[in-house]
This record gives sequence, C-alpha cells and structure tokens, in this order.
Amino acid sequence: MRPPGSPEALERRRMRALTLLKEGLPPVEVARQLRIDRRSVRRWRARYRRRGPSSLLARPAPGRPPKLNTARKRKLERTLGRGARAAGYPPDLWTCPRVAELIRRLWRVRYHVDHIGRLLRSMGWSPQKPERRARERDEEAIRRWVKQT
Repeated sequence: MRPPGSPEALERRRMRALTLLKEGLPPVEVARQLRIDRRSVRRWRARYRRRGPSSLLARPAPGRPPKLNTARKRKLERTLGRGARAAGYPPDLWTCPRVAELIRRLWRVRYHVDHIGRLLRSMGWSPQKPERRARERDEEAIRRWVKQT
C-alpha cells in the first residue's frame, strides 16, 4: 500500500533518510527519527547502492488522470461561488446533478452524479442543506418574542 503524502513529500523523506545514513546513523535510528519502518530505510539504501540516486526520485502517483485540470477546477469554483441563479438555474441552490450538467455544458466533460460530491469535497466544498424558512416569516416579531419571552 502506498504511504500517504504527495510523491514529492515521499521523495524528500527518502532523501532525508539517505542523508542521515551518510552521516553515519544506523538504519534503526534513521527509521526512528523519520517515524518509518526500519525495513524501508534498508530497502532505500539497497536501491540507492544498486541503481543510484535517481531510483529514489518521485514518480507520478498511479491512477487515472483527473478529467478537470487545476485551471478548470478554479473556474468551476468561481462559477459555483456566483450561485446557481447566475448559471441559469431558478432556485439559487447547487445540487450534484446541476453541477454535473454545468461541467458538461462548460467543458463537454461527463461526470457521474455520484462522483460530483467527491469532486466538490476535493475542492474544499461541503454538502449543506438550505435552512427552510416560511415566506411569511417576520424577523422583527421573532426578535421581540425572543427578547420578551
């Protein structure tokens, strides 16, 4: 299983381990300082000895590339921030089907509706339900009631 962290962060950790080994620290101490398994330190040292420093460099994370690049995600976020009404939807409420339709309209990229929530979470958005309020609600009368009662 791949450890958590970006490929660059993992590369920095491997290079730090190599530096500590070159300073004369034993693999067990390097592992303790970096909070990793001692077997990883030994495996990295062996790979470095066999194939050189390039063997410890970061490699791209495996998996399918994202359908939306960073620039498109930023544009999507700006569009969502302006509200659903600005995008042509009557109630000012974003739903996953609406976001999927918006993405399809803007870039001709299809996302399954169930994936939109994951996409929005990765952008820092969280699902929220609008607070239901009666149209006849009288804020002033509520404030008076709370103050008096």
